[in-house]
Amino acid sequence: MTTEPNNVEDTSVRIEIMPQTSEMVEAEMSGESEDLKSETKALIDALKKRAQAEAQSAGTLTRETYLSALRRAREAIESNQLIERDRIEYSFHLMQKEAEKNWESITKEVAELGDRLADAAKAAWEALTAPRPRS
Repeated sequence: MTTEPNNVEDTSVRIEIMPQTSEMVEAEMSGESEDLKSETKALIDALKKRAQAEAQSAGTLTRETYLSALRRAREAIESNQLIERDRIEYSFHLMQKEAEKNWESITKEVAELGDRLADAAKAAWEALTAPRPRS
């Protein structure tokens, strides 16, 4: 903390959005999709902005209180699994089942359409080749 020329203590806390965030995410999540990396970067930036807003709104936040809040936030994030593997696998399984049902439905409809076209072609052929009464 610094002292202003008029002897008023500056209690504001600033958090800079570090360019290292991008490098850290790229290093720690190599092999992951760009969407996942981008969302992770956005989450980290949102956490930093939230921490800065909380710190600034508190006004006279002490360093120890701030560090304690950061530790609690980190522990909460580490203990809460954001994306559960079982839920992802279950969702993928549901999507696969739905795709299979859609595929079966489409194949059935195409087969029915083929049968109807064959019947229509047969009816048209019979209409064209049927003997006509002479007047």
